[in-house]
Amino acid sequence: MVVIGLAGGIGTGKSEISRVLKELGAVVLDGDTYGHQVYLPNTEGLREIVATFGEDVLLPSGEVDRRALGGKVFGNPEAMAKLNAIAWPRIRQMIVDGIEEQKREGTQVVILDAAVLIEAGWTDLTDEIWVSSAPDADVIQRLQARNNLTEEQVRARMSSQTPIEEKAKHADVIVENNGDLEALRRKVEGLWEDRLVNRGLAGRHNG
Repeated sequence: MVVIGLAGGIGTGKSEISRVLKELGAVVLDGDTYGHQVYLPNTEGLREIVATFGEDVLLPSGEVDRRALGGKVFGNPEAMAKLNAIAWPRIRQMIVDGIEEQKREGTQVVILDAAVLIEAGWTDLTDEIWVSSAPDADVIQRLQARNNLTEEQVRARMSSQTPIEEKAKHADVIVENNGDLEALRRKVEGLWEDRLVNRGLAGRHNG
């Protein structure tokens, strides 16, 4: 079994790359899905978050108020580090369990789709790392349309992330998303063929 870590900044096409890889036959473990489980009511993770950040990060339903929590950590590196110290070890354990389960099931290719793969130190769980990248102008246009954000808001989000140049240092493959979706799909299919099928790590997709 081969585990590919998929990282990339917001708006770079990482989700689309993940979707194509799933269609080609990979099993995708989604870091965001695991992350949401940390915030579920009546969990140890949420109790620790409340103890750290206060009761006002909870909604009356007992669920986390993401906007309130975001207001406390966004733009505050010290607070963000505290949140990550709570969330990241728990997410890592879920990823480890997920990989072990796929190994038992005889899965050939697992994609670990995690925006913070490199920052969280999860690269040791992967066999190789793919990083999605896109021109800043395309990212800005994409996020303005998709998330209804101003250019200023988009740039603020982009600047809060690890620069692509830094992520690229860890990458075995950089997937340049500088065309349309069909062009991106062809790139991913080519990578699947070159890096997995031709090395005997995956079957050829006949879709």
